[in-house]
Amino acid sequence: MVSPNDDKRKLSLDFDGVSFENDHEEANHPPGSDVAMFEISHEADGTKFNASNDIKANGELQHNGNLSKHMTSAASTYFNQKIAIPDVDNYSTFSLRKLWAFTGPGFLMSIAYLDPGNIESDLQSGSTAKFKLLWVLLSATVLGLLMQRLAARLGVVTGQHLAEVCYQQYKTVPRTILWIMVEIAIIGSDMQEVIGTAIAFYLLSAGKIPLYAGVIITIADTFTFLLIDRYGLRKLEGFFCFLITIMACMFGYEYIRVAPDQVEVVKGLFIPYCEGCGSAELLQGVGIVGAIIMPHNIYLHSALVKSRDINRSKRGEIREANKYFFVEAAIALFVSFIINVFVVSIFAEGFYGKNATDVYENCLKHDNPHSDVFNTTELSIDIFRGGVFLGCEFGTAAMYIWAVGILAAGQSSTMTGTYTGQFVMEGFLNLTWKRWQRVLLTRTIAILPTIFIAIFSGIDDMTTMNDLLNVLMSLQLPFALLPILTFTSSTVLMAEFQNGRAMKTITCLLAAVVIGINMYFVIVYLQELPEHWAIYLGVAIGVVLYLAFVLYLALFCFAVMGATFVTKLPRIGRMFNPIAEIEELEKYKTLKYGTSVQELAR
Repeated sequence: MVSPNDDKRKLSLDFDGVSFENDHEEANHPPGSDVAMFEISHEADGTKFNASNDIKANGELQHNGNLSKHMTSAASTYFNQKIAIPDVDNYSTFSLRKLWAFTGPGFLMSIAYLDPGNIESDLQSGSTAKFKLLWVLLSATVLGLLMQRLAARLGVVTGQHLAEVCYQQYKTVPRTILWIMVEIAIIGSDMQEVIGTAIAFYLLSAGKIPLYAGVIITIADTFTFLLIDRYGLRKLEGFFCFLITIMACMFGYEYIRVAPDQVEVVKGLFIPYCEGCGSAELLQGVGIVGAIIMPHNIYLHSALVKSRDINRSKRGEIREANKYFFVEAAIALFVSFIINVFVVSIFAEGFYGKNATDVYENCLKHDNPHSDVFNTTELSIDIFRGGVFLGCEFGTAAMYIWAVGILAAGQSSTMTGTYTGQFVMEGFLNLTWKRWQRVLLTRTIAILPTIFIAIFSGIDDMTTMNDLLNVLMSLQLPFALLPILTFTSSTVLMAEFQNGRAMKTITCLLAAVVIGINMYFVIVYLQELPEHWAIYLGVAIGVVLYLAFVLYLALFCFAVMGATFVTKLPRIGRMFNPIAEIEELEKYKTLKYGTSVQELAR
């Protein structure tokens, strides 16, 4: 019989062929609990095995969801400095001091809601449907908050980020495919950030810095700004908050200058209806969802929360961390939402209903250096033309202020994208890369096609690429939604912190809506392709493979949630045996402590 009063424990494990014992750990008794908690660890060949369990006084073994095999990697260098949480044993009241200690990861995460792709989507929304799609923006932001909540909870409860958990739980082939899909999303987002930064430099220099030069500058400035994290985690987080403040001030100034109708803004936010809207407005509405909810951002947030010093042997600390991280994320996304509303409203009030002749004449009056872009019969808008338009309507200062906001958006999002790429690569592949090497790789992949277009085409093609990249982001979204739903719904990984029925339902519905949106995008863009059988065949094969992999992830998710029919499917049922090694512990609830768990490596 095992007593929690024993100071020393012994556990024998056989894990993936590695046997080890530990008999030097002291039991930890949470206040008011009859449960003794212990942790053991073992390192072999660069792999660290951790196990932690709750041992009740009667000797019953209960797994608390933290048994895992995880790799030590250079990703941990980001977390060399962990932020201490004040007054950790007081869980009863809400503390602003504690909230301040937890503040940081949510604001870094919120950068993805303010990248140039989102700004592009915002101004397109306002210029196409005026204020009528603001409620879609609000709904997408709320859904994004729910997804970020799941990401933060996974990191807090398990002590691992989503890419690390995927490495452990998925088999090699689907894990590799999933990594490729996430990398595509990261590189696509990186290209948007490069485009936005290049356009900002072009506007600020009145065209003297050509687009290709602006693209090249992003390599140097990214390396420069990444040096900031050498001065401490809090300074890095403070720098990102400073960039967000710049965006809020720049776009807030434009909002005040344009002075949109506040009644129309409120109606657009809270009346879920789009009167007189057609296919263009519908396409823009679904594009907002793809632009707001970024797939790689879910991976990022689950990693960033590991920067806080949380004792996972105490359930109270885990529960409190979940609470404060959710509050912080809600505040951060509220700030990003307000900035997005600013941009939508600026172009809803200032640009909607304008004609090319009037805009061009205003440009000539203000002697705008880029006035020729509106010397056309068909009026269109994008990040570049948006800045020019503001300069034509409200003075040259408005154009430069817009460019500074775009520069802050592009620069901040490219830095968070670099961190995301590092966490994802090291998590999925157990591959240790230095950050400058990761920056060099992703920047090169993102810059090559962008600089090619900048040199041989022009700014019109760059902004068109931005629209296509928003579609790409939407296509990659299921590859973040389904894994985060899967693992936060696991009793074994999350214990009592697993998703409730309501959250499972909401996330499943969101995944279904996103997949439906993706198919709509495919149909729309298929109509714009040249009519050739080879093109249609290639698209058909791509769609089938895409849906097949999404189906695999969905069935895996159902299996984790306890749907036994999945594992009984003929021929393919054995593919869906998730977390089998860990769930074997459930069969040993009555084992006495010290018994060898030989089935773990099965």
